Amino acid sequence: MFMFNSIKAAPDQPENADYIGSEKRNSKRWLAMVAILIIVVAAWLLLSSAKAPAPAPPVPVVGVSAPLQRQITQWDEFIGRFEASRAVDVRPRVSGQITAIHFTDGQFVRQGAPLFTLDSRSYRAALAEAQASVATASASLNLARSNLSRAQRLISEDAVAKTEIDRLVAEVRAGEAALASAQAQVRSRSLDVQFSTVRAPISGRISDRRVDAGNLVGGGNGDSATLLTTINALDPIHFTFDGSEALFLKAKREGLDRGAPVDVRLQDESEYGWHGKLDFTDNALDSRSGTIRARAVIDNPQQFLTPGMFGNMRLQTGAKIDALLVPDTAVQTDQTRKILLVVGKGGKVVAKQVELGALVGGLRVILKGVTASDRIVIEGTQMAIPGTKVRARNQRIAAPEKEAPSRQALSSPAGQATLSNPSL
Repeated sequence: MFMFNSIKAAPDQPENADYIGSEKRNSKRWLAMVAILIIVVAAWLLLSSAKAPAPAPPVPVVGVSAPLQRQITQWDEFIGRFEASRAVDVRPRVSGQITAIHFTDGQFVRQGAPLFTLDSRSYRAALAEAQASVATASASLNLARSNLSRAQRLISEDAVAKTEIDRLVAEVRAGEAALASAQAQVRSRSLDVQFSTVRAPISGRISDRRVDAGNLVGGGNGDSATLLTTINALDPIHFTFDGSEALFLKAKREGLDRGAPVDVRLQDESEYGWHGKLDFTDNALDSRSGTIRARAVIDNPQQFLTPGMFGNMRLQTGAKIDALLVPDTAVQTDQTRKILLVVGKGGKVVAKQVELGALVGGLRVILKGVTASDRIVIEGTQMAIPGTKVRARNQRIAAPEKEAPSRQALSSPAGQATLSNPSL
């Protein structure tokens, strides 16, 4: 049965093959049409997206303000070191053994206060001997004077020769000289006794003792004598520094080489809390460095300042001037130029080259380049690109309430300034 059906269907095979081939051709046509349609739609979408404009980026918002106008006092800054206004090496004038020490290391001593006591027995014995010599010379002189007086009474009676009178007069003069010599010896021996007690030559803070009691020390003048200790006078104290020739000329022309006010701050201080005045400028510039040494006097009533300490000093070297101030963060660097970003007409950003001055409480003095009416970008400077447009938001530069000088950047000019009237 199955074989019959298979044989019977055999004549129909050509018709089925044509039908199947036709179906395949129709499927290929549909696939080609679908592919063409997809390509046309994709091309239309691409053309549509190319013609559509991209959305514009938002306009950046920056903070702007006019420069702050204030009257300032110009200063120049130096680095120097504190030195004692007077310094003395304490050495004994006489030799001997130290028997007592009358101070505590590092204490403040007054001028004339006893510091060391040396064994003075030998000097007192020498003084007693000198005093005895004075008594002997005085007795000899009194005898010579008596002999001369008696001889002068007999000269009218021609009982004494003139040569005898001359001899007696010579004896009197020799006796007077011997007495004067003996008295000088007494004074010298008295000084030795006085020098056996070493006293403070000046008032100030004393160092530690270099020799303990019981040691023998050598006296004398100069460095040959034993160094016992040192004393430094600290109130007032000196601050020495080196200035350039240009600054020296500037101060000289303005009459500030003596008496100019100075302020000093220590390394751990942010404000200039120590005040004084310039009192000395050296008589010549150093030919090698081109600098000149100068000195200021600083009051130090609590003796907090110590010789050898470093400090930053500012010296008033200019008159009060009207200045424009902006935040130091608003100053930009363009290679070797310093610029400020200014918003002009239509919100367009313009870069202006400026000349910088000193710092005043975190604000930078602008000497040249901008005017008081310019709108300076003080916030969002990273979004303000010269030549682009921005939307400006008005702000206000806060004036410093008090002087708060800050350290200079390496690229900024050496100098400082302070507000002449901070309440403005």
